[in-house]
Amino acid sequence: MNIVDLHDPQRVNKTPDNVSVLFSSGDFSQDEFMISKVELRLYCERIDEKLGVYSLMTSFVETDKGSVEMIYDEGFRGEDPLLRAVEFLTSNLGISGLILRSIISLREKIK
Repeated sequence: MNIVDLHDPQRVNKTPDNVSVLFSSGDFSQDEFMISKVELRLYCERIDEKLGVYSLMTSFVETDKGSVEMIYDEGFRGEDPLLRAVEFLTSNLGISGLILRSIISLREKIK
C-alpha cells in the first residue's frame, strides 16, 4: 500500500528535484512496522522574481506494510531548504516524529 497523504496528490506526481535519505538500514522496528527507509523530498513548484523558489518538502517513510509520503514543509524557504531541514531533523530527534506520523497514517488506511 502506497499512500500519498496530501490534499492534492498531483503535487508529488513527478520525480523530486532533490532527495535526502535520512535512514535506510532497514532494521528498525516501530510497533508492528519494520522501517526500511526515511527520506525528505524536495519539489520546486514555482519561482517568484522577488521571493525565489517556492518549495514543497515531503517526508517519505517506507515500511514492510506500505509507504507514506506526506507534507513536511512548504513555502519560500531560500537557498538549500532541504539541507537545512535535514540538519534540523537530525539534530533535534525529528526523524522519530516523522516515523510516528507516518505509522499513524498507515494504520488509519489499513483499517
